[in-house]
Amino acid sequence: MERCPSFADEEEEEEESPPERQIVVGICAMTKKSKSKPMTQILERLCKFEYITVVIMGEDVILNEPVEKWPACDCLISFHSKGFPLDKAVAYAKLRSPFLINDLDTQYYIQDRREVYRILQEEGVDLPRYAVLNRDPDRPEECSLVEGEDHVEVNGAIFPKPFVEKPVSAEDHNVYIYYPSSAGGGSQRLFRKIGSRSSVYSPESSVRKTGSYIYEEFMPTDGTDVKVYTVGPDYAHAEARKSPALDGKVERDSEGKEIRYPVMLTAIEKLVARKVCVAFKQTVCGFDLLRANGQSFVCDVNGFSFVKNSMKYYDDCAKLLGNIIMREMAPQFQIPWSIPTEAEDIPIVPTTSGTMMELRCVIAVIRHGDRTPKQKMKMEVKHPRFFVLFEKYEGHKTGKLKLKKPEQLQEVLDIARLLVQEQGDLGDAVAEEQKSKPEQLKTVLEMYGHFSGINRKVQLTYLPHGHLKASSEEEGRMKTLIACTHL
Repeated sequence: MERCPSFADEEEEEEESPPERQIVVGICAMTKKSKSKPMTQILERLCKFEYITVVIMGEDVILNEPVEKWPACDCLISFHSKGFPLDKAVAYAKLRSPFLINDLDTQYYIQDRREVYRILQEEGVDLPRYAVLNRDPDRPEECSLVEGEDHVEVNGAIFPKPFVEKPVSAEDHNVYIYYPSSAGGGSQRLFRKIGSRSSVYSPESSVRKTGSYIYEEFMPTDGTDVKVYTVGPDYAHAEARKSPALDGKVERDSEGKEIRYPVMLTAIEKLVARKVCVAFKQTVCGFDLLRANGQSFVCDVNGFSFVKNSMKYYDDCAKLLGNIIMREMAPQFQIPWSIPTEAEDIPIVPTTSGTMMELRCVIAVIRHGDRTPKQKMKMEVKHPRFFVLFEKYEGHKTGKLKLKKPEQLQEVLDIARLLVQEQGDLGDAVAEEQKSKPEQLKTVLEMYGHFSGINRKVQLTYLPHGHLKASSEEEGRMKTLIACTHL
């Protein structure tokens, strides 16, 4: 058993005034994981919580001691990796009933890609199109494979090359991508990073004939994979790396670390992160996204994963884990702890003159005060042809009529052209004056050579008394209309 170093160093100073009941957080994982740089960085920050003590369980204890002799804890951070006895961790959790940061039973599912895809599908998460080939003698109906030169047919589903072949065991990282003969054939064989390589090309074009696999459609990305890391359902950190399917060469910086690029997640991708975190009951969880064809597809769920070489992430992760633990455990231990809210979580940043609040964003709601003026013309018309048009399209029912269709506008233009011609034949000064309005209407409707913009609509309104003064006889027998075209 090993206490968190930052807490142990202060233990002697606090002997004179022992702290109140501490919440013991147990770390149960293989040494390679529990002593890794990301875990060390996060635990050092976690120990700064006044009421939290961290205890790291040694690998020898985990592997060789019965769970009854494992150190007791109130909260457990435990996760599977190569060589880890998950069965013992589950038994310990049943014995001690600690608060689990990451559910243990679900970690069995994470080790099986078939279960991972099933759960994701149930949650409505987008996946590449896939089929499962189970080479199980007890289920022969799930083992139908027909291989062609440039495709495979798995249980009736056809996958043209390029396609991906993944072992059903998530612990097996030998993923193959098969290329069509038009691209030279062969396959790209992916594996866990060895030095500066993560894949190698092989001339072999035939799929593997032993073992169970998932066959899925190859997703054309921009040459990068997006790695997402959650800390609870409301926090997700994302970064991109060069896809191992490109040339298999790992990009590294001057310090030998794999180069990764920060990525902003879309609102849909954030929702996906939440679904993955909740569905697998893993507070700290990593998964892979493929951005292709304008969508994002989850292609792998890795379970407990930390971001490497990000101080901001270490700060965020420790703070979130501490708040989660305190929110759950403080009431049980009657610890005086107030739950911080987002409003109280004031961002403070260091400066040369001390610390100050950091402005994160400015939000403004603006409405412009300008309005686009309508482009329109108005005129009174009294010609019988307009009344016929008004009646034809049943304007008499409401007293108003809107004409928008090209054939309707063409009818108005034909009338305007006829009026201009008729009045032009009269040849007197009165006719010239009367002709000005129809000519204007004709000009507007003929604008652009087709009906759009300013000449896209004509409105007719019935005026029983007209706009001009008229005798009672005229007022009784004439209908006056306004014809206008506008935007």
